[in-house]
Amino acid sequence: MDLLSGVLATAKTGSPASGLFVRHAPWGRAYPRIESAGFHVVLQGSCWLTRPDAEPLALGAGDAVFMPRGVAHDLLDQLDSPVTETAGPEDVRVVAGPGAPATLLCGSYQLAADRTHPLLTELPEVVHIPARLGTHPSLRAAVDLLADELTDTHPGADAAIPPLLDLLLLYLLRARLADSEQTTGWAAAVADPDISRALRAVHDNPAHGWTVESLGARAGLSRAAFAKRFTALVGEPPLTYLTRWRMLTAARLLRDTDHPLSTVARHTGYSSEYAFSKAFKREFATAPGRYRSTPTEVMKAGAS
Repeated sequence: MDLLSGVLATAKTGSPASGLFVRHAPWGRAYPRIESAGFHVVLQGSCWLTRPDAEPLALGAGDAVFMPRGVAHDLLDQLDSPVTETAGPEDVRVVAGPGAPATLLCGSYQLAADRTHPLLTELPEVVHIPARLGTHPSLRAAVDLLADELTDTHPGADAAIPPLLDLLLLYLLRARLADSEQTTGWAAAVADPDISRALRAVHDNPAHGWTVESLGARAGLSRAAFAKRFTALVGEPPLTYLTRWRMLTAARLLRDTDHPLSTVARHTGYSSEYAFSKAFKREFATAPGRYRSTPTEVMKAGAS
């Protein structure tokens, strides 16, 4: 599994949600902070995204924004328009008015707060992906397909929308990685062919007894050169990241499967349940069995 796919498989939980919203100017809509990731895509018209202590962000047709930590924000047709609505479960999809319409594709993703990968945590509060001719065609295609499924009643729409939402999240993050100009961090690590080879080796086989030397060999670098470059890009030493990925993988297996602890331990590189349980408790401050039986909402509250 490639790096981004592996990160998403580890982080996602629950079901995504989405809807199409049409607002005629003047309008203003508040989005309170949520315990999930949110997104907006402007399909028609334009609007402004505002939030406390940040510069207003102008959004035009085709622009997308992704909020990995569900930050509170407002959307308005103009900066001086009053906020008259608050987003909620009983949202009205179409609001008439005297002015020009704006059509928005909005939604959210459930990401496990207790097992979030650094690739996601290092993202800014608001990721803006502007529409530019010829860029990110897969993202634009996913948006078009989603809008079509949500606009018209098609047979099988309930089956089509969730995987399209998953694709949208993948393409949003892929676009962010492609557009990033960072020289350090995960965008840079994924773009580095040597370091990404080592990362893929860890993701593909976390149970293997990796050493700095063997990972360096995968990267085609000496032990010292690999350790230095890996730490500079990823932000932590290779074996520290190996442990992190093992624990994230273990948490996913505990939540999503009924594998016995011995199997989870073996899949994540531990020779005994005792050694695995000790490492897991050090990472998550709870024993594996208790983690598996604790409701996700409780774990989210403890992680926030």
